[in-house]
Amino acid sequence: MSQRQVLQVFEQYQKSRMQFVQTVAELASRPQNIETLQNAGVMSLLRPLLLDVVPTIQQTAALALGRLASYNDDLAEAVVKGEILPQLVYSLAEQNRFYKKAAAFVLRAVAKHSPQLAQAVVDCGALDALVVSLEDFDPGVKEAAAWALDYIACHNGELSQAVVDAGAVPLLVLCIQEPELAVKRIAASALNDIAKHSPELAQTVVDAGAIAHLAQMILNPDAKLKRQVFSALSQISKHSVDLAEMVVEAEVFPAVLTSLKDPDEHVRKNATTLIREIAKHTPELSQMIVNAGGVAAVIDYLGDSRGNVRLSGIMMLGYVAAHSENLAMAVIVSKGVPQLAICLAEETEDHIRSATAWALGQIGRHSPEHARAVAMANVLPRLLAFYMDAQSSDDLQAKAKKALKSILQKCTYVPALEPLLHEAPSNILKHVICQFSKVLLHDSKARRLFVTSGGLKKVQEIKAEPGSLLQEYINSINNCFPEEIVRCRAVCVLLRRKPSYHVSCGTGTVKLLGKQF
Repeated sequence: MSQRQVLQVFEQYQKSRMQFVQTVAELASRPQNIETLQNAGVMSLLRPLLLDVVPTIQQTAALALGRLASYNDDLAEAVVKGEILPQLVYSLAEQNRFYKKAAAFVLRAVAKHSPQLAQAVVDCGALDALVVSLEDFDPGVKEAAAWALDYIACHNGELSQAVVDAGAVPLLVLCIQEPELAVKRIAASALNDIAKHSPELAQTVVDAGAIAHLAQMILNPDAKLKRQVFSALSQISKHSVDLAEMVVEAEVFPAVLTSLKDPDEHVRKNATTLIREIAKHTPELSQMIVNAGGVAAVIDYLGDSRGNVRLSGIMMLGYVAAHSENLAMAVIVSKGVPQLAICLAEETEDHIRSATAWALGQIGRHSPEHARAVAMANVLPRLLAFYMDAQSSDDLQAKAKKALKSILQKCTYVPALEPLLHEAPSNILKHVICQFSKVLLHDSKARRLFVTSGGLKKVQEIKAEPGSLLQEYINSINNCFPEEIVRCRAVCVLLRRKPSYHVSCGTGTVKLLGKQF
């Protein structure tokens, strides 16, 4: 054979290898092909191609492996068991930028599935190579490395600490200052996933100077970047008062309030979450938010939103109101109660209803004035219905019951109390009767209305255990009226039960079958 014919054999072999990896990579991009590829033993065939003499074949083989490993944890496990990871880690340091991106993609695809697989990526020495890649000249390599680090850090505090110990945080902070949006986004996401696990990890992110750079990007026009920025600032703020104050000192207010009108739903949600995480810590931080117009802005946000995105706003109002009477009154003055009442009526998910019930309870528990504002929104019957509905979740029932009790213990608004008198079970009824006993003692007009509306008659119908608190409250109500009126009402109740009896009422006297009452 001539030299040309010999070389043609090698050229054909190279073309065949190239065609094979390109076809497999293409097939691996479609979920319906994955099982067939797996059954055909594709993993064992791709592994040697990672060491191919042709760089393009190496890169395409890595791309195919990444797509396969990304599909499910079984295939990711096969990558680990096939001892492919050490070769990829080695290639991160030695190969060209195209291979580096593909290798980082495989590491990310394996790490994303579970803490165990992420730990396998760490154990093969990937962290050091990925951190070095954060300093690469090519933005695509930086992005791919940051993404892999993000998927490792997101699982738990131990893996996040491993990422921190490898020196990733300062370089991620540098990455959020890069001009490329894709690099900024994934670096902010990685900082978010590191900070979320513990105050110590969040402090590490803060110490690297992340807050100032994140705060500068709040008004960036890119929605995907703003989502990550608000999420990262929220994860930092949630851990402690000091961290929340550091975020506030970066002058995120009032700029963050502008984002509550952002066209992107996730930006609005994450911005509201940031406000919530700051507001929950202290009255002073909540007052700062009130002064900046944050309560009114969140109430408007609730009016423009539906579903799960409302949750952070609802909880934010509850946290603000929980701190003090004045802050709860600020929520009331800003028309927060009617908006929460709308949320309670419109939302169908129990966890949103639970949060709304909790927030209303925090507003109404401070004083009769606060309770009246909540009661006038006609939420008490709805809270009672949620509590009594067997279809309600345990959490919703518990939150509705607690909110009812908190509001009722301060409520002196008779029109809101009366419907509960006829519908509430005994454990709620005792709080309603207690409030009536307080109101009727000092309000003659309320006493007249209580008689004419049938309230007194209803009280006489209640069967209370002798010596119980409920019986004491009933006695207190009876003592608010002349004895003959109470007896008349008692006899009317008895007549309803025994209609064959005859009654004659004289002045100050009631007779039943000749017996004087």
